[in-house]
Amino acid sequence: MAMSTVEELTMNYTEDGLLKVKEVDKEVLTKGAWATVMYKYQDWDAKSEDYGPVKFSIRRYQKRNNEFTQKSKFNISSADQAQKIIAILEKWTAES
Repeated sequence: MAMSTVEELTMNYTEDGLLKVKEVDKEVLTKGAWATVMYKYQDWDAKSEDYGPVKFSIRRYQKRNNEFTQKSKFNISSADQAQKIIAILEKWTAES
């Protein structure tokens, strides 16, 4: 399905009728020809038959011909890793 607005972008991914990646929340960081979106999501764990721990992803999209295409992504695999990134960013932004 073509996504023509940043609000339509999602991480939800369904395979064989099962929602394998569930978007929990999303924040649009930038809009325009290049959009940056941060997602909070969970992966389906077939072993436990439930969604796993919360993860985060930052994705960049380029809009061409009125459609967004994902160009890059960075996945943050745990809340612990997210806290470390936050601490470093807080330190760096305080220094500037």
